[in-house]
Amino acid sequence: MNGIFFSRRQALQLASCGFGSLALSGMLAAADAASVKNPLAAKRPHYQARAKRVIFLFMQGGPSQVDTFDYKPILEKRHGEKMPFDDDRVIANSGKRGSEQTLMQSPWKFRRYGECGQPVSELFPHMANHVDKMCMIHSMHTEGVAHGPATLFLHTGATNFVRPSIGSWISYALGSENDNLPAFVSIAPSPGNGGARNYGNAFLPPIHQGTTLGSAGRNAEEAKVRNLVNKSLTPKQQFEQFELLRAINAGQTADAQGDKELEAVISSYELAWRFQNNAPEILDVTQETEATQKMYGIDQKDTKDFGMQCLMARRLAESGVRYIQVTYGDSGANPAWDQHSNLPKHAEHAKKVDLPIAGLLQDLAQRGLLEDTLVWFGAEFGRTPYSQNNGTGRDHNPSGFTTWLAGAGVKSGFKYGRSDEFGHQAVENKTHMHDLHATLLHLLGVDHKQLTYSFSGRNFRLTDVHGEVAHDILS
Repeated sequence: MNGIFFSRRQALQLASCGFGSLALSGMLAAADAASVKNPLAAKRPHYQARAKRVIFLFMQGGPSQVDTFDYKPILEKRHGEKMPFDDDRVIANSGKRGSEQTLMQSPWKFRRYGECGQPVSELFPHMANHVDKMCMIHSMHTEGVAHGPATLFLHTGATNFVRPSIGSWISYALGSENDNLPAFVSIAPSPGNGGARNYGNAFLPPIHQGTTLGSAGRNAEEAKVRNLVNKSLTPKQQFEQFELLRAINAGQTADAQGDKELEAVISSYELAWRFQNNAPEILDVTQETEATQKMYGIDQKDTKDFGMQCLMARRLAESGVRYIQVTYGDSGANPAWDQHSNLPKHAEHAKKVDLPIAGLLQDLAQRGLLEDTLVWFGAEFGRTPYSQNNGTGRDHNPSGFTTWLAGAGVKSGFKYGRSDEFGHQAVENKTHMHDLHATLLHLLGVDHKQLTYSFSGRNFRLTDVHGEVAHDILS
């Protein structure tokens, strides 16, 4: 090895800090034969998939359904009236049902858009132009009245237990479409309300944990892979180190006789090499044309950050990542869309995400990617149709809210389910979060009842013992 000798401990220390700087990805093909089997190699689904990948646009905090996509004209007619409601937070705190609440109309006007005639408020003028691509689910309901439990349930199917996130389950089920990239990437995740558990692997093999880029509330320019450059060694020396380490690892795994944990660690290191050699180019949105960047709003101050995140998501999807989550949130204790006493602030958040999301849908459609990419827009819950404490905001509402899907496998310009006349509770074709998880897996060709992992003496699955596929929304 040209005189480069060091102990195994030194080799591991160098590897853990310097894989990001190993820059000879073109030489890896010849060396792959010495590697342990790639646990992220693409796997066959249970049956023919309608979608190959998912982009989840997570609106942290819960946008109000009655102020965005679920128009309820009765709120205008009866604005200010008091009437009894089964308020979820009141019930959770005191057990009291039928508490008196004050109806509050939306501050924003609604119009019908597209051939489907879907009402959309003036909060989302750009997304409104794409309603004919969307499948609206107006009958969502979930577990948890607070952000922490509800956010965990959205991501893991459990409110308080440590369970794998949906992205990790998808990684475990299907692997990655690209040997050089992870199967699951989370862009700008929030450190609160579950934090790392929302993209964690729990008891699944560590290779299936989400790869994070950036953090909520920070500039999108910071959503990069660290330690990409090692100026202390030449690329040739770095590659020689990597080759030596691979040889040592091969011998170690042979001696370990199938130590899955050791193999997972080695696989993670090798994936780090491949990913960090490919990531800079994939995440460099400046390679896109000026017209494309403008489509995502990157040329505007208000939409630049989320626009960059959405464009990164498209580039990752195009490159073969199975599950990409893009979080619109912040790093504070109160999630972005959490307007308990200042509902008009919804307009500030809507302005930041509306154009980027519309740009993403347009871009995916133009490139033919929407045919096999599923876009999911949603939050941990919705909000109440009445004011909180007779104020100017709305409280949490897990009993009835809206999410939408677009792209591969779902009906376009379609409305599914219904909330009551006030937009408070799901009443028709009720869709639990477990049902949505089951449906997402189904669209990827995965049977949620067969996707199990044995741990601590029992089989676990994302949907636990629940979940029904919403077949009526499938195209």
